[in-house]
Amino acid sequence: MSTEKQYPMTVAGKQKLEDELELLKTVKRKEVVERIKIARSFGDLSENSEYDSAKEDQAFVEGRISTIESMIRNAVIIEEEENNDVVSLGKTVTFIEIPDGDEESYTIVGSAEADPIEGLISNDSPIARGLLGKTTGDKVKITTPGGEMDVQIISIS
Repeated sequence: MSTEKQYPMTVAGKQKLEDELELLKTVKRKEVVERIKIARSFGDLSENSEYDSAKEDQAFVEGRISTIESMIRNAVIIEEEENNDVVSLGKTVTFIEIPDGDEESYTIVGSAEADPIEGLISNDSPIARGLLGKTTGDKVKITTPGGEMDVQIISIS
């Protein structure tokens, strides 16, 4: 018996997935079905690019629905800890790069809700793996695909 992958996430991250799932099921799915109906009315399906495109979109929507349902079903909610001494899932970490002093802040979340542009990094990312378990003031060497970087943690919240 295989066990499904668990997806650590915040309450807000789970809600975001539930909202996306609702949109896909109630709006996107219906839009794609309507596009398929219209494309079928054009006749010969073997040379109908509109039909092919709509079917591809349908496959994407159904695949995404299945993925999100699995993620929600296997969600493990990250408990909010009052202890801001140690970097852990759900915490926002601010650090400076050594020696140039560039300051960066990231919130460490599960892979299901990671969005680096929004400052949400996956606990599986090289930066998060390097920071997890560390405390304020710690100097850490992080190995990333782009090379190594030295950082010092200045705050955890």
